Amino acid sequence: MTKLLATLALTLFIGLSLSAQPAADPRVFLSDAHKLSDVRQKIRAGDKTFDEALQKLEREAQQALNAGTFSVVTKAVTPPSGDKHDYMSQAPYFWPDPSKPNGLPYLRRDGERNPEINKITDHRSLDQMIAAVRTLSLAFYLKGDEKYAAKAAQVLRAWFIDADTRMNPNLQYAQGIPGINTGRGIGLIETRGLTEVVDSIGLLAGAQAWTNSDQRSVEDWFDHFLQWMLTSKNGRDEAAAKNNHGTYYDIQVISFALFLNKKALAKQIAEAARQKRIAMQIEPDGRQPLELARTRAWGYSNGNLDGLMQLARLAENVGVDLWTYRTQDGRSIRRALEFLYPFGVGEQKWTYQQLGGFDGTSLFTLMRRAAVHYDDAAFRNMMTRISKLGPSDRQVLFGQ
Repeated sequence: MTKLLATLALTLFIGLSLSAQPAADPRVFLSDAHKLSDVRQKIRAGDKTFDEALQKLEREAQQALNAGTFSVVTKAVTPPSGDKHDYMSQAPYFWPDPSKPNGLPYLRRDGERNPEINKITDHRSLDQMIAAVRTLSLAFYLKGDEKYAAKAAQVLRAWFIDADTRMNPNLQYAQGIPGINTGRGIGLIETRGLTEVVDSIGLLAGAQAWTNSDQRSVEDWFDHFLQWMLTSKNGRDEAAAKNNHGTYYDIQVISFALFLNKKALAKQIAEAARQKRIAMQIEPDGRQPLELARTRAWGYSNGNLDGLMQLARLAENVGVDLWTYRTQDGRSIRRALEFLYPFGVGEQKWTYQQLGGFDGTSLFTLMRRAAVHYDDAAFRNMMTRISKLGPSDRQVLFGQ
């Protein structure tokens, strides 16, 4: 009896010791792995701080459970290749020429989306896939419920792995312009959300539904896609873009390179971004001229700055600091924020174009993200004008 009790005590001690060990941080690159791990431990320890955000996440995850999967092969049109597995989309800001009987070639009307683009469903399907995987993987990571992982795995397999439904790893026919071309480098902006898929896959590690074979197959897909980005004409064109398109090209290359353990490539792109993106895109006073020239100048200025911050976050993974990088004449991520700040909080009136109306609060997300890196009195004073995250905001679950 004494021996039995001693054995039980030892077993209990070992169990408690193991449970006390901090869980390994997830393999993510855009998100802060340590903060995510910390949030999960707090939730599982009964911390009520995250209840509202977690309940909202679970409702959204339940909707994703009840939805189907997504695929490029379901579109009604066929790409020029004749293969429905090829992704296809139409340039959103191009419209039929009213002076031509057939409307060709289409003409550009910047910032005005042609509803005709919705006839090709690949872009919508891609966004739906990304949103579903993001929600399901986070729900699995935080709650540990295998049903979420099983559905996420099903959605991922349909898009990347299954022979009948997978997307070919290229964007040869993205954002084509009727009467001009069948696809452009600019189309790569449409896959920027795949960086979130990469992080989502990291949250599925250890799930019964996500196998080593699944992991290898998805890595193979991303390897082929990355090579296409680096070597194809469309990919090279996007790499050379001097505006937000170049920024989001870099984000994808670094994210996918990190996912594939190609750290040298990731570091090369991150280091080049100092001059190629920050110094080239931001003026000493913080203006982003190529974004301000757009008809939705506020939205594009925020959007490119969001991208530069994502670049800075990804660069942290390879020891490159873009957050505090500053050219001799003052060009920096922080300076771009400081330029937009008085418009965001209503101190100044936005005088550039902004079709669809101006909403200064779109800057607040960027300010909250930057506050971690600019922890000085001046920036803390700026943050007093920025609203806090609501208790149901998903970002709460990422430790923000």
